[in-house]
Amino acid sequence: MASMVHQVRDVRDLRPVTGDPGAAVDRALERGNGLLRLAPNWVPRSFLHPGRRLKLDPRDLYAYGLSRGGIDERCFGSTTEAANEGRVDDEGLSYIVEDGCRMTLRDAVAARGAKIIGQQLWDRYGRWPVYSKLFDNMGPIPLHMHQDASHAALVNREGKPEGYYFPPQHNHVHNSFPYTFFGLSPGTTRVDIRKALEHWEDGDNNILDHSVAYRLKPGTGWLVGPGLLHAPGSLCTYEPQWGSDVFSMYQNIVDGRSVDRELLVKDVPADRAHDLDHLVAQLDWDGNVDPHFRKNHFLEPVLVADTLDQGYADRWVVYGRVRGQLWFSARELTVDPGCTCTIVDPGASCFIVVQGEGLANGQPIRSPAMIGFHELTEDEYFVTDSAARAGVTYRNRSSTEPLVLLRYFGPEVDTDAPDVGAQMR
Repeated sequence: MASMVHQVRDVRDLRPVTGDPGAAVDRALERGNGLLRLAPNWVPRSFLHPGRRLKLDPRDLYAYGLSRGGIDERCFGSTTEAANEGRVDDEGLSYIVEDGCRMTLRDAVAARGAKIIGQQLWDRYGRWPVYSKLFDNMGPIPLHMHQDASHAALVNREGKPEGYYFPPQHNHVHNSFPYTFFGLSPGTTRVDIRKALEHWEDGDNNILDHSVAYRLKPGTGWLVGPGLLHAPGSLCTYEPQWGSDVFSMYQNIVDGRSVDRELLVKDVPADRAHDLDHLVAQLDWDGNVDPHFRKNHFLEPVLVADTLDQGYADRWVVYGRVRGQLWFSARELTVDPGCTCTIVDPGASCFIVVQGEGLANGQPIRSPAMIGFHELTEDEYFVTDSAARAGVTYRNRSSTEPLVLLRYFGPEVDTDAPDVGAQMR
């Protein structure tokens, strides 16, 4: 008889696990051969415009309600709540699907700790401290930054570095502005930025006059540390990042739409909300005016090993250190039609299938053509630490189409990941 997990198609039909989730986690791990199946995790943003490339049913773009804004994010393996005004209780949290039941990945990690994420991460963080998402906007978003640890701590939050990769499978169209502004032009002064912030209510503060735009290309990426200004363009982006949702918007008008000043100071102490010197001091100044910004942040895929003649290729697509630390990394695995491979990883990860269908440790995996807001899928799994170290076997069951998946790792796990610039060497 088929398991209930393959019969239920609607997340609303899943029963919440009550009490200690440990036993349910153990059953899920046994049933999934070390893999935990996750339900789609959709997040709206009231100040953005959905790009329509997440495979979400267009009829469900405003499933949270018009006042909440359209859905332009899908988070993967997330134990981090979305910092949205008016949010529902579990917004941003990923759910494990287990034989007709559901529980948050956050609760599962709390119950089984090192068994899921590995002893190293459990001992140091006591949680899964990273997540990734597909971010999909129709046009550009405001120039903003994510606070570093010291500035985020002022509001009891954590700082946030992040990485970008533009998967070709989600960028069949580039939408309205496939260029991202990064950093500040060399020669820009703190006085220039202070003046831009000072004139927030006087019309366009023209802060983009001080930044530099780079054309975005599918199949490449960027590494962005905290304190670095960036105004992401309109490519759909896979974004491994630290588990925090802090930011400050520095641009007051984008794409003809005004930006509420509250988004500049939402993660700033109340007594410093009008302290322009503090807002400028949040920026990593040397990093922003770096004359070699592209060289120090641009990423191209790097082969992990030469396995092309074996029918598969594993590539680092997000890598590099931020202030000396490997906060996260991500790889893209491509398995040729009809081929099978076993991948041994250095620790836990979470993957999303972006093309094709097949098996992972015997579990069905496939990239859907379209997903309803409440529909379950078979495209996202969390790979536990023990399963990763033992090796996960991926089989492409198609005779014509490659199987492609993206997976990300936590801090200091994939330590063989190269530094930025490796593609040039």
